Amino acid sequence: MAEEQKVIPIGSDHAGFALKTFLIKTLEKEGFSFKDFGTYSENSTDYPDYVHPVAHSVNCGEYQKGIVICGSGQGANMTANKYPEVRSALCWDVEQAKLSRLHNNANVIALPGRFIDFGQAVDAVKMFFSTAFEGGRHVARVNKISRVIQ
Repeated sequence: MAEEQKVIPIGSDHAGFALKTFLIKTLEKEGFSFKDFGTYSENSTDYPDYVHPVAHSVNCGEYQKGIVICGSGQGANMTANKYPEVRSALCWDVEQAKLSRLHNNANVIALPGRFIDFGQAVDAVKMFFSTAFEGGRHVARVNKISRVIQ
């Protein structure tokens, strides 16, 4: 894991609970640490209840990067992207995770708990947290993301 962040905020709904549990268990063995914002079971829940705390913690600078998970990853991604300092990327493989960091300086990875192989999710998370933003020509593009046209 990159040395810049010691603890990673993570949150999921019931559909992402199994993947979240697997990621925490697997990646803690490799030196990752997590702040688990829930959910804590497979009982039906609403993903925004667990994504908002993760996105807020990244948005306000408490953490640099985070992980959100729901069944498709779409709702978690949409919710996280409501925060102006969050650039959440829905990633379903290692290449998406790498490019989201290199070109978009993504700071939240959204995972589709029902549609990704758990081993591939581990590899995507490791890539996301070990890849630095490329900068250069991408800086101006990233700066335009939060600009709203009236």
